[in-house]
Amino acid sequence: MTDAYELADAARTEPPLAAGELATLTGFLDYQRATFAWKCAGLTTEQLRARPLLPSPLSLLGLTRHLAEVERGWFRNVLNSEGHPGFWGGRTAEFEADGADPDEAFARWRAECDHARELVAAASSLDVLGHYRAPDGEETAYSLRWILTHMIEEYARHNGHADLVREHLDGRTGE
Repeated sequence: MTDAYELADAARTEPPLAAGELATLTGFLDYQRATFAWKCAGLTTEQLRARPLLPSPLSLLGLTRHLAEVERGWFRNVLNSEGHPGFWGGRTAEFEADGADPDEAFARWRAECDHARELVAAASSLDVLGHYRAPDGEETAYSLRWILTHMIEEYARHNGHADLVREHLDGRTGE
């Protein structure tokens, strides 16, 4: 484990200004992923675990674990019907990061992002459907287009949280 996390994936590339729908959506999603890595870069394990917005349980490490779960859930389980259980148990267990290992969390998050990119690249179109079955048995279909749009929204929301946490940790703010 390092003293301060220098994340290679914190280098952000602007989404394309004029491209097809798939390139635009994946460009925005990758930009949001890189923004999250940027918010975590250069911090120590203690800073990544810190919850400076009490009573909120949010920490950057908890958000990292959550985003690994979200990537896995939407791409592996909904889009590709892989049926993998969560990494850390329970519905919100990923946010409980007091003793969590940043190396493990970032490795899992990166692996899920990479796998998601592979699944998207292999899809025949944005109209491909993934399926979610609720505990009550009701099934809902989601297009890849919807999943990508939702993931952009998910990251944008949590990048706002990450920005507030980071500002409280060391004063660094977003753009």
